[in-house]
Amino acid sequence: MSSAGKVIKCKAAVLWGLKQPFSIEEVEVAPPKACEVRIKILATGICRTDEHAISGAMTTKFPVIVGHEATGIVESIGEGVTSVKPGDKVIPLFLPQCGKCSSCINPNGNLCVKADVTGKGVLSDGTTRFTCKGKPVYHFMNTSTFSEYTVVDESSVTKIDANAPPEKVCLIGCGFSTGYGAAMKTAKVTPGSTCAVFGLGGVGLSVIMGCKSAGASRIIGIDLNKSKFEKAKAVGATECISPKDYTKPISEVLSEMTDNSVGYTFEVVGRLETMIDALASCHLSYGTSVVVGAPPSSKMLTYDPMLLFTGRTWKGCVFGGWKSKDDVPKLVSDFLAKKFDLDQLITHVLHFKDINEGFELLSQGKSIRSVILM
Repeated sequence: MSSAGKVIKCKAAVLWGLKQPFSIEEVEVAPPKACEVRIKILATGICRTDEHAISGAMTTKFPVIVGHEATGIVESIGEGVTSVKPGDKVIPLFLPQCGKCSSCINPNGNLCVKADVTGKGVLSDGTTRFTCKGKPVYHFMNTSTFSEYTVVDESSVTKIDANAPPEKVCLIGCGFSTGYGAAMKTAKVTPGSTCAVFGLGGVGLSVIMGCKSAGASRIIGIDLNKSKFEKAKAVGATECISPKDYTKPISEVLSEMTDNSVGYTFEVVGRLETMIDALASCHLSYGTSVVVGAPPSSKMLTYDPMLLFTGRTWKGCVFGGWKSKDDVPKLVSDFLAKKFDLDQLITHVLHFKDINEGFELLSQGKSIRSVILM
């Protein structure tokens, strides 16, 4: 019997308040309105951005259903939807692509005006499609994938190859694409160059994979946690160092190691001090440094302008600079063509009921990416 046009009751992981564990609840998911899509979620990754909502590092309204890195199947569509149809395999997009705003129109832009960067927690019409125990439950980053069903705007979903394994390509919805694109699209790493990557979590490893794909000859991984070095080398780092092993600034260490030839640096930690270190570590005249890790909210950065005056380029990127609706299907096709391996990033596969365990693994530094099967 078709569920189209009807309210669906399903399980979702609800956050009722700040710094609380997830509670698996029965929620009601309203049918999609005009230009909206209701999706049955198949698999969803646990990303540190979700943890930021729990800790308060990211502005969020409660109660909320977080999660933003997933693969699913279109269950039903609202009036006017043309880009997907029921039965399509899709990836929800935390970074929408409306195709009309100044960022979407410009070939170099991707931060669509429809992105929910302020934590509004509602869809385009200002309301939510989730209800639990009679209360409205807010959306998260246009996606809310920690639910068996979710509703998104048409600008926040893209169709992918039906053969793509959901438990793997869900990573293309955020973590992998963010890091890989930082190297390939934002920095435009050149063949034979030297790169340094600060932070060797899942996104940092994806940066390394991007640097390797772009043809970098030397890729130096940097992290305080040496247990991450083996995996970093497995995905393409040529060597790894810990700042703890040196008394001098890491920029001087890298300059001496490379004969002052670091062309590209990537900050994938989200710490202000590391952003300055990464900027200082690329070549003073032609180096490019990319801020990949989400910076702490409401914090100001102080730096020596001479670092830029000499010729360095300092850039940031959201979602690796990709235009989400256009580029995510291409990245999925590249994965199916074996241009990169996502297995290296997935350390745990868990059932939905074990979602709190997945976040414990993340906070303890025991996982790179945990994937939840719905």
